Amino acid sequence: MRGISGFRHTIGDPEFPAEPGRYHLFVALNCPWCHRVTLARNVLGLQDSISMDVAFPNRTADDDPDGPNHWQFAPDLAASVTGIPLPECTAETGTDQGFRLVRDIYRAEGADERSVPILYDKKTNHIVNNESADIIRMLDRHAKALGSSLGDAKRPNLYPDDSAVRSEIDLLNEQIYVTINNGAYKAGFSSDQSVYAAAFDAYFETLSQLEARLARDGRPFLTGEQFTEADLRLFPTLYRHDPVYHLRMKLNGAKILDYPYLWRWLCRFYALPGVADSNSLDHCRQGYFGRSWNGVIPLGPFKPMKYPEAYKHPDLANRH
Repeated sequence: MRGISGFRHTIGDPEFPAEPGRYHLFVALNCPWCHRVTLARNVLGLQDSISMDVAFPNRTADDDPDGPNHWQFAPDLAASVTGIPLPECTAETGTDQGFRLVRDIYRAEGADERSVPILYDKKTNHIVNNESADIIRMLDRHAKALGSSLGDAKRPNLYPDDSAVRSEIDLLNEQIYVTINNGAYKAGFSSDQSVYAAAFDAYFETLSQLEARLARDGRPFLTGEQFTEADLRLFPTLYRHDPVYHLRMKLNGAKILDYPYLWRWLCRFYALPGVADSNSLDHCRQGYFGRSWNGVIPLGPFKPMKYPEAYKHPDLANRH
């Protein structure tokens, strides 16, 4: 069961106008909900106008003076997966307070939450929103006013005005969230065999349905010729599936590589400008396996090719 996000303000509200350089994101790259947001920031050309801090992929341990399970800003902390600090990790720069823990950003608002992502207003020093679905929608809606580096012709429209397309996106979003995005967590963290089995079955049934959807008319993306919010919300889970979730979430029924249309879709999305830079599999491996019972990070898979290099090769599905 996922928690309820307590901050649901919107860019465009009177107190939070759409302005370049005003907003900041706090994220963790191993978190798929944060990955939605970093994808939206990048594909919409907002890297230069919305600043961002990246937490270390492992939360604090039992011996931390502030207690366990806090997202932490720790750019000098060495990752066990590499033996050195992860270059994407940053100190906390959005509040001007240099907080070590995400918890303290919430405490400054009088809140007890401690989740990421957070969309933050640097001008008023207030949290705008901490629900990823809301954040990607508002970044899309206000991308131009927020200072996108992309012109109108090059900037994608993740939630087009066409009501039929919106209905299709909404249905896909619901299915993808329940069975894929959240379904992976139900499978991976359930302590009940029957709950795990139901989540496992639903996950792979949806993969089969999405494979058939893409195969039916050879469409490049889920709703047609252009990628939309539905593609963006599916990508973080499928990006993690082969190198992480197949093992860590016990989703070992198949790899995405076993679904040729979905594999080519994954590679097609990965090739879009800004997508490869939106995340790091080192963070994902560290974050998921670093919290397992012994903290050891698996080194594979390396066949047919290491990941994420494999995502540059859509033809691997034909050879597999």
